[in-house]
Amino acid sequence: MSLRRPANSIMISLISLFAAIGTIVAIGTCEPAQSPATPANAPAHQQAPPVSPLGARNDLPNPYLAGASWGQFPGGRKWGSTAGIAVGPDGNIWAIDRCGAFGSRGTNCAGSPLDPVLEFDTSGKLLKSFGKGLFVSPHKITVDRDGNLWVADNGLKDGKGQQVFKFDQNGKILMTLGKAGVSGPGLDTFDQPTEVAVAPNDDIFVADGHGEQPAANARIMKFDSHGKFLKTWGKKGSAIGEFDCPHTLAFDSQGRLFVGDRQNNRIQIFDQDGHFIAEWKQFGRPSGIYIDKNDVIYVADSESREGKPGYGYNPGCRRGIRIGSAKDGSVKYFVPDAAPYGASADSTGSEGLTVDFSGNIYGAEYTMDVKKYIRK
Repeated sequence: MSLRRPANSIMISLISLFAAIGTIVAIGTCEPAQSPATPANAPAHQQAPPVSPLGARNDLPNPYLAGASWGQFPGGRKWGSTAGIAVGPDGNIWAIDRCGAFGSRGTNCAGSPLDPVLEFDTSGKLLKSFGKGLFVSPHKITVDRDGNLWVADNGLKDGKGQQVFKFDQNGKILMTLGKAGVSGPGLDTFDQPTEVAVAPNDDIFVADGHGEQPAANARIMKFDSHGKFLKTWGKKGSAIGEFDCPHTLAFDSQGRLFVGDRQNNRIQIFDQDGHFIAEWKQFGRPSGIYIDKNDVIYVADSESREGKPGYGYNPGCRRGIRIGSAKDGSVKYFVPDAAPYGASADSTGSEGLTVDFSGNIYGAEYTMDVKKYIRK
């Protein structure tokens, strides 16, 4: 299988002809805000290189059909922005919805009558929902091996937010971490937590730090199964063991912790005591990571862009889902984002992802949708 990419031979020929006869073609540098079809400082229909400067492949086979909108709501409800989706032990799919609203790190669910925690079967039929009134801006959701649900809330309003919740599947709160409505660098507070990963021994790991300010938290926090603080590591930066928006977490079968260090365009791998093992940049800019029981790793890149250095800058890397081996770091497949290469919007495509027992991918999108990708 090979990727299908739009042909641009006619455009290249015309540009070459105009250059040859001395014609100057002026191309504007202004880019419309949030326009996924508009490249950043580049001609339309620009072709992605086979591999980015950091080693992310854009030319790998795509074993999936195009993503299709998924999830059926009653009463005309539609998806809001989302970054969180996870498969449960029974094969059902759990997702976070920011209460039908657009955006992140805001107050999407504050005062909303809608439930943000949703359970579906794989056909998209809604089975259960809960959580209204509990969250300010829920970010990602994790399902542990016992079927318990973990939700990180990185919003802040009216004495709520900046916490991690543990639920049973009926919505009963089993544990909370952090102080409600308090943001900070302490050992009992978070500053925009993003995701939870639960180790085989039930220790709890929290990625803490969606903030962009230099003094914002950028660390991993470790707790025991009862919520007792054990240790933390990391700070804002780009060196080994430092983070700039630790956005997603996952464990492989060896118990190694994979951290999606998004603004640094890399995955960092650690043991459970925080000792550094490896740095991988070949999977693109990681917004979401899922690792299955066979150590197949799926990494969603929803933000890589061209243009000037700054937020999202990762030149030569097309957005999409890269699939490979968590054992050796090899990348074997690439599911390209529907937005053309060079997209200038802040986020397009999957920001969180999970995979069902048949190998189908579910991508949670900031742009207010969840899409299902069925294997060919």
